[in-house]
Amino acid sequence: MKVYGKVQGVGFRFYTQKTAQELNIAGHVRNRPDGSVYIEAAGESENLEMFINWCEDGPTWAHVSKLEKQEIPVFDAKDFRIK
Repeated sequence: MKVYGKVQGVGFRFYTQKTAQELNIAGHVRNRPDGSVYIEAAGESENLEMFINWCEDGPTWAHVSKLEKQEIPVFDAKDFRIK
């Protein structure tokens, strides 16, 4: 996913990791030079859907203007990290 809006400098990556861990989602999150946040996530369908829904809003201080989703091949990750 790519998340656009006021998503850097507002704890987005920290709370994304926290939410992913609560939902047993594996993958990573990182800031991009263009001001967006990039997320790769894998998990059970129901948990993944809840995670995506959370990412559409983000933490209280963020303002998500757009979220783009794209399916990618399954990757091997055991946990969720901030990169």
